[in-house]
Amino acid sequence: MNQYPLWRYLLLITLIVIGIVYAVPNFYGEDPAIQISAQSGLPLTMQTVDQVKQALKDNHLSYRSITENKLNLLIRFTDINVQLKTQDLIKQVLGDNYTVALNLAPRTPTWLLAIGAEPMKLGLDLRGGVHFTLAVDTQAMLKTRSLTDLHSMTDVLRNADIRYSGEAAHAAKGITINFRSSAVRSQAMKLLSGQFGSDYLFNTVDSGNNDQLRGMLRENTLADIESNAIDQNMTILRNRVNALGVSEAVVQRQGLDRISVDLPGIQDTARAKDLIGKVATIRFQMVDEEHDPIAALNGTVPFGSRLYTYQGRPILLQNQIVLRGDAITSAQATIGDDGRPAVNIRLSGLQTLFAKMTSENIGKRMATVYVETKTSTQMVNGKPQIVQHQVETVISVATIQSALGNSFQITGLDSQRYAQNLALQLQSGAYSAPVTFIQERLVGPSLGAENIHIGILSTEIGSLAVIIFMLFYYRFFGVFADMALLLNIVFIVAVMSIIHATMSLPGIAGIVLTVGMAVDANVLINERIREELRNGMSPQASIYVGYERAFSTIVDANVTTLIVAVVLFALGSSSVKGFAVTLIIGLITSMVTSIFFTRALVNLIYGRRNIKSISIGIKNPVMK
Repeated sequence: MNQYPLWRYLLLITLIVIGIVYAVPNFYGEDPAIQISAQSGLPLTMQTVDQVKQALKDNHLSYRSITENKLNLLIRFTDINVQLKTQDLIKQVLGDNYTVALNLAPRTPTWLLAIGAEPMKLGLDLRGGVHFTLAVDTQAMLKTRSLTDLHSMTDVLRNADIRYSGEAAHAAKGITINFRSSAVRSQAMKLLSGQFGSDYLFNTVDSGNNDQLRGMLRENTLADIESNAIDQNMTILRNRVNALGVSEAVVQRQGLDRISVDLPGIQDTARAKDLIGKVATIRFQMVDEEHDPIAALNGTVPFGSRLYTYQGRPILLQNQIVLRGDAITSAQATIGDDGRPAVNIRLSGLQTLFAKMTSENIGKRMATVYVETKTSTQMVNGKPQIVQHQVETVISVATIQSALGNSFQITGLDSQRYAQNLALQLQSGAYSAPVTFIQERLVGPSLGAENIHIGILSTEIGSLAVIIFMLFYYRFFGVFADMALLLNIVFIVAVMSIIHATMSLPGIAGIVLTVGMAVDANVLINERIREELRNGMSPQASIYVGYERAFSTIVDANVTTLIVAVVLFALGSSSVKGFAVTLIIGLITSMVTSIFFTRALVNLIYGRRNIKSISIGIKNPVMK
């Protein structure tokens, strides 16, 4: 009657072992660390690694260990002050081509990491995380808008057969168009004011022999452009943060042109900084097959082409851009037919020029050019000023096999991580205005160490009170319930680690609530067993009936609570979601521990012998 088959015990033992293995990494702690990686996503060279080690040695900076792999270098420290000093030193030694990011590296043994057993992430209110402050260059956005509008204005003038002698666009000064006579200028002003007057205020300026028309963006238009630039960049930031898999991340506006980003519990801050701050896009250009790149390297570059370097060799590309990155709507990293990393691309509808060029150049080569906007600080008139410049790199050259439509593949990339980073940047979009990191720091717990201590202490006290009560009230069956309670906490931690969820202070509250609900299931079972014993039923029959009849009640109660928890997760704020996640996990794991695990223990102790009484907190009455 009260016996489990062997396979059920083996299944429970397997679940317990898995739970313990994936929960254990949370007890090893973390080391302050620095993670170094190339901004291009390419592997680090041995020369770079040796350069870093020599710098540490020359400056007498002690470290716990250095871990090398193909893509990054992780240096662990015993002291945060040494970590900060080392970061500044390595930035000076390696320059701008490398990402040098602060990190908190778990001490989890390698064998656990190899099977995916990593510690769960903790929120900013428990462990902190990384904080970035980014400045948005709205002036670049204004200049782009002015250039776009200027092209539209000159098209309108040409269509109206109004001749002009020159034009220019400026971020602060708006646009200027030169004419050879005041009469033509007046005619142009009347035409442009009618079509662009809602955004521009036009006035005339006499400059030497030129009759100049100047258009200035109106104040409300300026404010809208700057505000939209911030909002668009925040949307792209959120897309990139979501792609990183960071729970409860906070992206919010700060002042007129600042965006703050809080990434709680982030492990790989180097990759976060690289992906969040990268202002980049791609474009496709045909390879110039008619001229020799070696000759161009030593002589004159042919008209209509430009000289690049690909895999250490010179290559000529035609200046005409066949396709720009802003036409891409979907990008996914994959493995190409040649076995090398690749990215699947989907475009927003059929791009006419791209389809035409690829159909006319089958068998010829086309290059993918990665264009990254980098920033540097220069002193201008005694004041630091951020200067931007573009770095263009040929990342792939492939032969066109057939006419390409709205989906195709970029092949021949250097590494899988590079393919993943490129796909993420293309998928999330390019920033509407360039962004610059102006602050990066690790954040301590926002609620303070005392509040964290109180939160964890409440869990311990609550669990201990429940354990003592169950032992006192249900005796030996209380021991079963207490073992199930402790195992339930282990399972919650293990599942949180497996799914890479973020534990926050509200999440701890969810665990405390789950502790009570998990024990509630055993209370229902034990009281049902007691009732059957009082009615004169045998101990074996009471155990069987107690578990069978309490099962449906427990399931009903947990399902209704689960529905509420799912609604909280779907509609709640970030802190409410943290509470809902632990509650959902706890409800599911408590069903396993409170019913099946305790039943297995009861069956193991009482199921294989004829018993006259059981230890459940009451005196077993004489059977009728």
